[in-house]
Amino acid sequence: MRAFLLLVSLCAALAVPGRAQQISIELGKSPLPINQYYTISIKLQDQQLKDYTPFPEIEGFKKSNRYSSTKTIITGGKTSTVLTIVQNYAALEEGEYAVRPFSMRVNGQMVQSQGMPVKVTPMQANAPQALNMPNLILEDIDEPPVEDEPEFVDKEDNAFLTIYTNKKEVFVGEGVNVVLYFYLAEADQPLLDFYNFADQLAGILKQMQQPHAWEETFDYTEITPENVTVQGEPYLRFKLYEAVLFPLSLEPLRFPQLKLQMIKYKVARHPSLLTQDRQEGYKIFYSRERVIPVRELPPHPLRDVVPVGDYRLHESLSEKKVAVNKSFTYLFEVEGEGNLSAIMPPVPEAPPGLEFYPPNVRQDVTKRAGRVVGAKSFSYAVLPRQAGQYNLRETMHWIYFNPTTAAYDTLRPSLQVQVAGRSDNSMAVALTRDLGSFYNIIQNEDNTLVNMHLLDRIKRYTNIILLVLLAVSAFVFLKK
Repeated sequence: MRAFLLLVSLCAALAVPGRAQQISIELGKSPLPINQYYTISIKLQDQQLKDYTPFPEIEGFKKSNRYSSTKTIITGGKTSTVLTIVQNYAALEEGEYAVRPFSMRVNGQMVQSQGMPVKVTPMQANAPQALNMPNLILEDIDEPPVEDEPEFVDKEDNAFLTIYTNKKEVFVGEGVNVVLYFYLAEADQPLLDFYNFADQLAGILKQMQQPHAWEETFDYTEITPENVTVQGEPYLRFKLYEAVLFPLSLEPLRFPQLKLQMIKYKVARHPSLLTQDRQEGYKIFYSRERVIPVRELPPHPLRDVVPVGDYRLHESLSEKKVAVNKSFTYLFEVEGEGNLSAIMPPVPEAPPGLEFYPPNVRQDVTKRAGRVVGAKSFSYAVLPRQAGQYNLRETMHWIYFNPTTAAYDTLRPSLQVQVAGRSDNSMAVALTRDLGSFYNIIQNEDNTLVNMHLLDRIKRYTNIILLVLLAVSAFVFLKK
């Protein structure tokens, strides 16, 4: 018994490191130019992100934006998913710095990082261009009546809540970036503070949901302010929600008027060290209602099923010259921007002499800068039965609608494969007759017919015998 417990403990100890490797921390590269981000990434394999502690602060760097990406691999019917959360850090000046060892708790599990030295070099000549800021308009805000308190003054604040969309109308299936921002002037930071934010945000997100759209949300467990300029004035921008929505019907995307309650402080008219310098109150900020019309796709026989997006084709062959009855792999990869989850594999129209098998599927999705981009690949195993030259362009095609050009387009293969050798008909017949080990033993099995109701009859007779024995036992017991 003691040896058995020792064996179980040893197996459990060996299993823990394997599970711990499902979550890992990856550090960025060094050296790096000052105009590029240094990154710290969390990778989770085959599990969802529930919670994690904040990313560490790095001396000499400032936290910037954060984004997530997902890789999905389907091989042999088994699905594997890798979720990556990336935190960007902007270097303040050139020099040599050190990322100290740190740990983060992810999904209740502590993950360690040994840190690394980072060298920041001068700026590169081909610096990336900054993103264009949205053209926002200051919301009209109805302020509550000011209480008549002589010692405190209700100062006017410059803050507003707004819903931003990058498109005014979209086609069915086309993605639209939707962001909920709260703007606060830098000079008015002492006047406002968040109040009961977690409960309010849950209600706001429920109102933002669209029942007739596919939603790709961006991960934001920390809401950190961004320094922006609005109408020439410095503001702090808080991103409360962001997603890319893909409408599935002609129902417009409707975002109702949202409200956010904030703590609003009144400032003392004559502040002193002996009295309180501000008084706490409340103020509600409202956003304007937004409606995004949805347009129908142009007439087409496959209008209701074609994917929508801006896509390109990448393809490859494991071998361009193969022998008869020797399989090869053809990769059909769709890359671009759109709802990759809605992309279905193209169905091959195999010519005589080629056999296509169901593909392995791999999906790589990145959500960044208000866009959902990535690639979805289909890996087909192909078995040639006859010699010859085959143009794969004739075997399959993939139709989609491009919202940028407002037209349908088709992706077709351009590769060719050369099959050499003699066709072995006897081998082909043998392969077609080989149905597996289950059917190989059919000649050795008994083919006698069996009554399907035999078991029911046995149960009935058994119950009758039990009742007779029970009656006899009762009779003997009562007689004695």
